[in-house]
Amino acid sequence: MNRRQTVCIAAALALLLWEAPAFAQGRATLTITVQGVVPPGGMLRLGVYDRAGYDTDKEVAFADVPAKPGVTVVTLKDIPPGEYAVMTYQDVNSNDKTDSNFLGIPTEPYGFSLNARPFLSKPSFNDTRFTLVAGENSQTLRLQNTGK
Repeated sequence: MNRRQTVCIAAALALLLWEAPAFAQGRATLTITVQGVVPPGGMLRLGVYDRAGYDTDKEVAFADVPAKPGVTVVTLKDIPPGEYAVMTYQDVNSNDKTDSNFLGIPTEPYGFSLNARPFLSKPSFNDTRFTLVAGENSQTLRLQNTGK
């Protein structure tokens, strides 16, 4: 490798290292506190959705974590700033789906950002949306349909 190639590679690496912290600073971390988690546990399945993905269940970020009775905290990193909504449910029997009765009403605990309540269908994106900014963010929601 000649001197000119070495200088070009070094300049490219320096540029990448210079830009990497700026890119990371433009991303968001979202800590979600889910209250009202019921025994016997199972899995808490949580998704973060932008407007385009909300009605199609195409999440921007997601987590499946063991449900801890009382409160479960989930932290999601590296999300672009913007408007989002959170949907979650407690998969009590860990069968990878929201169980429902013959009318289609969920029989397992579920929740939405801003504690939006459904009426005949899930709440609209506008009823559940919040703004995520670069850096640290937090949301707290309470599970509904817990029998309590």
